[in-house]
Amino acid sequence: MKRLFLMRHGEASFSADVDFDRTLTPKGKSKVSHVAARLYELAPEIGKVYCSPAKRTKETASIIAERVLIKSQEYVRSIYDGDLQDLMDILENSPQDVNEVMIVGHNPLISLFAANLSDGDYLNMQPGDLIYIEFPLESWQLITFGSGILCEVIS
Repeated sequence: MKRLFLMRHGEASFSADVDFDRTLTPKGKSKVSHVAARLYELAPEIGKVYCSPAKRTKETASIIAERVLIKSQEYVRSIYDGDLQDLMDILENSPQDVNEVMIVGHNPLISLFAANLSDGDYLNMQPGDLIYIEFPLESWQLITFGSGILCEVIS
């Protein structure tokens, strides 16, 4: 069984001149902390986290790491400016000995990825939301669009 946690970054301010440099608001930090507490109940340890290198996603991942043990983390630019296939490539190339993976990213791509993986309706993830999807498979390489089971949406 493989488990995937897709998280949209927390609420961010618009005070930065460049989108990439936007930081979380106090409300955004608070919500991410709340979601992290629930995530800990589901997965106290995550083997691999892939995160957009934008400041707000880095902050989001850092808050998650205060509650959940993150064994390995990698910043991937295509989470910021890529497409569905880029995210699928990340997932398919995840270490096979890791059963829990998290991707911290941005809308609309992260919401679209969740909908395509679970073959469900598009859920417009709000800032700080997390979607938990299970795959009844033994390898990340076997994952296809529509092969996941949407287990929970955490707000």
